[in-house]
Amino acid sequence: MPNDFNQQVIEEFRANKGRVGGYFEGARLLLLTTTGARTGRPHTTPVGYLPDGGDRVLVIASAAGAPTHPAWFHNLVANPQVTVEDGTFTYEARAVVLQDEERDRAFARAVEADEGWAAYQAKTERVIPVIALANVTQGGPGNLNASSMGEAIKVVHDAFRRELALIRDEMAKGGTTLGAQLRVNCLTFCAGLHNHHTGEDMAMFPFLADRHPELAPVLTRLREEHEHIAELVKALRHTLNAEHLEPGAARVEVERLSGELEGHLAYEEEQLIPVLDAV
Repeated sequence: MPNDFNQQVIEEFRANKGRVGGYFEGARLLLLTTTGARTGRPHTTPVGYLPDGGDRVLVIASAAGAPTHPAWFHNLVANPQVTVEDGTFTYEARAVVLQDEERDRAFARAVEADEGWAAYQAKTERVIPVIALANVTQGGPGNLNASSMGEAIKVVHDAFRRELALIRDEMAKGGTTLGAQLRVNCLTFCAGLHNHHTGEDMAMFPFLADRHPELAPVLTRLREEHEHIAELVKALRHTLNAEHLEPGAARVEVERLSGELEGHLAYEEEQLIPVLDAV
């Protein structure tokens, strides 16, 4: 992409906590900052990504099927230490270029989710690289892109909303199948939601209970909703891990989780953001 186009996307991405329109609207997008292989200067590029479970995401150096690798790929090969902005968190990561069968499996997953990747590979003689970006930030997922505790809740919640909307859209387009990448997307979402709710139960809710005893009924309800949502997540995981996966059953579980989760997020924002922003 031309530098001026990239800069517009970068500015919009940062201003809107990961939400962009136009060419990248509705895509999973991150900002990847690498160190120039020749200049030593930082370079930031908008890049599409795929969830890979755990603390890894995958990026693909397609360059839209160009005959040469994109500059950012050469940069991270020379210096694998990179910075990732996902709209919610900014974190340090280590880039690992996948090799042989691991690369082929990951690329096949990507193609199954979006045939455009195969079209890019068909345009070029080079083998398009797949790179894993592993979060190496100490003590958590990274720096939260929020200026207050109340804003932090909204930013994290909106990230869950966006990802769940993408998953629902991908499932609707999947017809009678549920591809391997979509399954990874769902399981990664489930893990992220579990970690978020666990963090709230262990840290934020005790903090609020100590300083605002009047919130006891609210916090009790939120904890109970966490338990209920955990059961829905468990049911979705069970469906996704079934030996004979039924796409229709997975869609039902995702829709059920989506409805319950949105009610929970809205209630938490209504009750807690004013209190947190007053702290």
